[in-house]
Amino acid sequence: MPDQINIRRRRLLGTTVAGLSLMELGLSGLAQAQSNGATTGSQPAARVASFDTIRQIDAGTLNVGYAEAGPQNGPVVILLHGWPYDIYSFAEVTPLLVSAGYRVIVPYLRGYGSTRFLSADTPRNGQQAVVAVDIIALMDALKIDQAIFGAFDWGARTANIIAALWPQRCKAMVSVSGYLIGSQQANKAPLPPKAELAWWYQFYFATERGEAGYAANRHDFNKLIWRLASPKWNFDDATYERSAQTFDNPDHVAVVIHNYRWRLGLVKGEPQYDGLEARLATAPAISVPTITMEGDANGAPHPEPAAYAKKFTGKYQHRNIDGGIGHNLPQEAPKAFADAIVDVVRL
Repeated sequence: MPDQINIRRRRLLGTTVAGLSLMELGLSGLAQAQSNGATTGSQPAARVASFDTIRQIDAGTLNVGYAEAGPQNGPVVILLHGWPYDIYSFAEVTPLLVSAGYRVIVPYLRGYGSTRFLSADTPRNGQQAVVAVDIIALMDALKIDQAIFGAFDWGARTANIIAALWPQRCKAMVSVSGYLIGSQQANKAPLPPKAELAWWYQFYFATERGEAGYAANRHDFNKLIWRLASPKWNFDDATYERSAQTFDNPDHVAVVIHNYRWRLGLVKGEPQYDGLEARLATAPAISVPTITMEGDANGAPHPEPAAYAKKFTGKYQHRNIDGGIGHNLPQEAPKAFADAIVDVVRL
């Protein structure tokens, strides 16, 4: 059985505790999360719903930290965050889904929060395929055969990969910014200058100075990314600090730097994933029911919906979310995101 860690004390005591309840997960904030979760408009910065307790379980090469809520026999939803974010992107989404009867799993990706590598010898690899393999391993460890996925940024790419390569494990998917599967070969092609400018941090991370700078300044660096990616989201310092602790993970910098260098072909991935990457390099279609979403104020690099619509060959719908919603769509428009999770299986 997975251990559980109380976030409020784990930095001082490293204590594991037994039992997990909706109250321990902070889901007493359900009423406020529901009342605040408008489908349009920037959301208030202050929130009640929170994850106070985290479980831990060995899965593949990792000991994964994750939040869980909802009935054990409910349909499973797995929510995946991106960079530079964490599980709190879904703190308001989770109680909405629990109230609809879902069992919700929200894991920290490798290099984030309480997720740790089981061996010091495992490469701190951030290539796209390995993150998807991590989530399949988590599903196996939790004995989850199939789940609905909801995700954005790195998480959306991961959900896309699972839907494309392991469709039997993905009942349906909600993907912010649509189809994000890439390849090193495709990334060799230069972009127009404006698009290249939007990827400034990727080029920074390609340098030794960038790696050292991110290691030294990750707190302020990631806060800057939040503001650039969601220019109309008026989050407060407390909201950011709640998530910023996740970047103190000892493997965070190594995984992030490898991810962006791998994309540009500057570093290699692990050989055991070459076959998966070869399949992903063909840009495989996704046949599972899918809703893609985009905020009207997304300041991060992202494709236009028309560019990826044909990659979804099953039941499909795209939703534009208005009202100044940026890149972190689940946290900025939680009700719109939760509604999409509920609706995707009904397409």
